[in-house]
Amino acid sequence: MAVRERTRVEHGTGAGRRRPVMAVLMAGALGLSLSGCAGFLVPAGEGESEPTPSFSYRVHADKLPSSFPSVPAALPDRPPTPSAQGPGPTPTGSTTRADCPSSGVVVDMGEIEAALGHRAVGLTLTNCGSKPYRVDGYPSVRALDEAGDPLPVPVNPGSSYMGTDPGPKEVMLKPGGTMRSLLAWVSTPTGGDLIEGDALQIAPAPGLEARTFPLKGSDVRLLDELNMTAWRTEPSR
Repeated sequence: MAVRERTRVEHGTGAGRRRPVMAVLMAGALGLSLSGCAGFLVPAGEGESEPTPSFSYRVHADKLPSSFPSVPAALPDRPPTPSAQGPGPTPTGSTTRADCPSSGVVVDMGEIEAALGHRAVGLTLTNCGSKPYRVDGYPSVRALDEAGDPLPVPVNPGSSYMGTDPGPKEVMLKPGGTMRSLLAWVSTPTGGDLIEGDALQIAPAPGLEARTFPLKGSDVRLLDELNMTAWRTEPSR
């Protein structure tokens, strides 16, 4: 009996020693568990060493000036626009022709036309001046020889084979306006007494500035007499 009681006492003592050891082990395991979980509760980056960058860059901004310089309205080497210069002068008839005489009217001669031995050429009177010009009558025409001297070729106002003369009519020709006349003659050996001319001297009217127009070609240089129509605003027919 005494032996059995001792055995119980020893067993009871062993059990009492194991309990504190188990408590310590459980506490340690709990501590490790909490320390492992605590890693998920720490904010990112805390407690960790920062990575060392391979290159370092520095960014800086220049300081802008407090005020910018003013830009001139127009560059010194660039002229102002046409709108800034205002409207230019209105061109007049006197500026359109460099050969405008002092009278303000000038005569031009067109191409010579031929029909059955007859010749005709259109004359144009232009007001190249800056004022209206009164026109009433016929042009002034003379035939010239090769030396520029007048030839005895009759010049008649009136109709011809190439056109009808409606007669003179007074017109106030405005600057830039034009009027027309038709000059005709016979140029054939069978036409009668013919004179060979080299040029025609034509003026808007007797006493005004005349212009000289050469006659080129043997078929137009033979003249019997010159017939001309009056200055009219419409072409002669």
